[in-house]
Amino acid sequence: MPDTIADFIKQDLKARLRSGDGLPDKLTLAALSEHYRVSFTPVRLAVRDLIDEQVLRRQDNGRIAFNVLALSGEEITLPPEPPSETHDLDDGLLAEIIRDSLRGEPTYLREEVTAERLGVGRTVLRQVLNRLAGQGVIEHLPRRGWRVKLFNAAEMHAYLQVRECLELKALDLARPRLDPADLKRMLRGNCPAGRLDNDLHRYLIDKADNPYIREFFERHGRYYTMLFDFAAPEANVVQSMARQHRAILRALLAQDWKAARQALARHIRAQRPIVQRLLRKLHEAGSSS
Repeated sequence: MPDTIADFIKQDLKARLRSGDGLPDKLTLAALSEHYRVSFTPVRLAVRDLIDEQVLRRQDNGRIAFNVLALSGEEITLPPEPPSETHDLDDGLLAEIIRDSLRGEPTYLREEVTAERLGVGRTVLRQVLNRLAGQGVIEHLPRRGWRVKLFNAAEMHAYLQVRECLELKALDLARPRLDPADLKRMLRGNCPAGRLDNDLHRYLIDKADNPYIREFFERHGRYYTMLFDFAAPEANVVQSMARQHRAILRALLAQDWKAARQALARHIRAQRPIVQRLLRKLHEAGSSS
């Protein structure tokens, strides 16, 4: 059984690409995210590995295509069973919540219906819902179920302001604990051609070793991290974010702390217009329907 949802998606895609069965019409991050009912992050990791293995290839226009020769000699196997860990269920459910949140209309999750739809017991589901409530993504209302947090632009701006302050402080605190080998690994993981590795942010927070900074991101970061993933599936946006990460990492490797702080601040501020573009698209789609 795969260890993570990204491993499952990778193995499942290989099996389906081999057989040509049960794939979405387009091999895009958005289509695959919808197909597997997860955020872009595990899909992006799975696609990255399959590109490295040459099972998939990225075309000149940035689109993903299947390399028909890559699996020609391999034995056909059945798709794997999905992982059962509740953190993977968290991701799948949170992806749905983000979509509902952006619609701007009150949405409620009923435990019995949701558990049946996801194929899990209500006890397991309640554990997931309580974790998501603790992260501010949903709230429990007696006799009404769990209400999805509605997206609020003012709250997002406030979050980004605090995030910038705390991540810059985390960078300052992390300086003596930064490992050049780790920084070089993350630099390789952010490929200019469009491969994105988001480990940098968690790395700085962990290396800062400040429980209050860590608590803020554990409490508030997950909703906005997935929101930004959902808002930024386009290849050109991913490439831009990867370049921003590389600028931060190069400055850190050079121990140019001023440049690193400036690059990190620019990167965080760049999240705002990405979400604003998504909201405009949603508004235009709603107006035309």
